[in-house]
Amino acid sequence: MSQTVLVVEDEPTINQAVTDRLAAEGFAVLQAYDGPTAVAMAAAEGPDLIVLDVMLPGFDGYEVCRQVQADRPVPVLMLTARDDETDMLVGLGVGADDYLTKPFSMRELVARVRALLRRVERARELAKHRPAGRIDLGPLVIERARREVTVDGAAVHLTPTEFDLLVCLAEQPGAVLTREHLLAEVWDWPDAAGTRTVDSHVKSLRSKIGAALVRTVHGVGYALETP
Repeated sequence: MSQTVLVVEDEPTINQAVTDRLAAEGFAVLQAYDGPTAVAMAAAEGPDLIVLDVMLPGFDGYEVCRQVQADRPVPVLMLTARDDETDMLVGLGVGADDYLTKPFSMRELVARVRALLRRVERARELAKHRPAGRIDLGPLVIERARREVTVDGAAVHLTPTEFDLLVCLAEQPGAVLTREHLLAEVWDWPDAAGTRTVDSHVKSLRSKIGAALVRTVHGVGYALETP
């Protein structure tokens, strides 16, 4: 059974081009051209992934992502018109898993879609075999089975990707993990083409759990600080 992708893009030419390419790659594709329709379609059809433009009529892609993720977790690839880190961080903060900056190649978009879907499936498989216990690192507590995080006793809401990134770091506290290693483990990407994705997700994670808990090792990667 083919996986379903919802393409949300108000520019008809781009929407159709993305739809045609994904359909040619074997996906079932749904189309929406504005925010309210996208939210309604996501609720009714339950797509496996959403390709989501930021600028939309009705309400923007950030609000679409908020509402969709509040209903059920679904991987979101966000399309941004500008290579603006603020836009990316806002998108990641409301639940997007990855982003592409326009203009983009269809080959790259398909690769990102496939990588995201692989990551979701891989996370499900890992969850079956990974210990379901608790990671307790001073102020930071991670309940793996319930996918819950607290810092100093206060609940922290993380997106699925942020949670997986945090667990990957927390399983080896103090160890410096390269961006390439994190890409392979969390995103299931075979190459280093998405290292900026790692950096943006780490920034978003820091804003939620506290900057001091994640240490940058310049030119190498990141480490979770232990008390």
